[in-house]
Amino acid sequence: MTTVLDGILDGVLEDLAQRQREVSLAELKARVADAPPARDPLPGFRADGVSIIAEVKRRSPSKGALADIPDPAKLAAEYAAGGAAAISVLTERRRFGGSLADLDAVRAEVSVPVLRKDFIVTEYQLWEARAHGADLALLMVVSLDGGLLGDLYGLARELGLTPLVETHTEAEIARAAEIGAEVIGVNARDLTTLNVDNSVFTRLSPLIPAGAVRVAESGVAGPDDVADYHRHGADVVLVGEALVKSGDPRDAITRFRAV
Repeated sequence: MTTVLDGILDGVLEDLAQRQREVSLAELKARVADAPPARDPLPGFRADGVSIIAEVKRRSPSKGALADIPDPAKLAAEYAAGGAAAISVLTERRRFGGSLADLDAVRAEVSVPVLRKDFIVTEYQLWEARAHGADLALLMVVSLDGGLLGDLYGLARELGLTPLVETHTEAEIARAAEIGAEVIGVNARDLTTLNVDNSVFTRLSPLIPAGAVRVAESGVAGPDDVADYHRHGADVVLVGEALVKSGDPRDAITRFRAV
């Protein structure tokens, strides 16, 4: 049975093939060699209280258009001013309206760590992430079968990237733990159906190994949701829709961090 995630990945691979025709892996490697070192997000993630990863997000497969973001760099600057520990930039084009140009713009504007959030299933995409200034990269266990998860995790670390290893089930938590993931996310949204259940984090958080950073993803409408995630063990909460629709993202982050 074809899932929502399968359809997304088909589009991701088509777009990836086009980028590979335009920019060689050798060119990406040369850019990475000349790039400054990646920033370490772990001190911010391990700080007292709850940390926020604030997301630049125009669209979503479940809700369609969320916000007109003509200047992602300006939005990122507001996030940083509000105290975001990191900024997530969606670079998937078809379902989320993102691009690597958004990542470039945000990287040039802010000094906080930046996450490339995309459906990363190849080594090329990790080289892309680092070449465009990302400090973190999303690795979704659900889309990385067999040894691919460990292979991509290893390359990400070699490149200086901090992988955010995303899970949604007990089995996926086990796979993340097996490769020694330092930052483990639990997505309340099931990417095969797009259904959201915030209780997934409550149930899975205790299974995350001691010492790993716990990241709660999806299902945040306001400060109460952030507080609930934090109460159930979240060190970090990733927030997108609630911020881009808030009207005052700097103030919203300040309120989220005050829970």
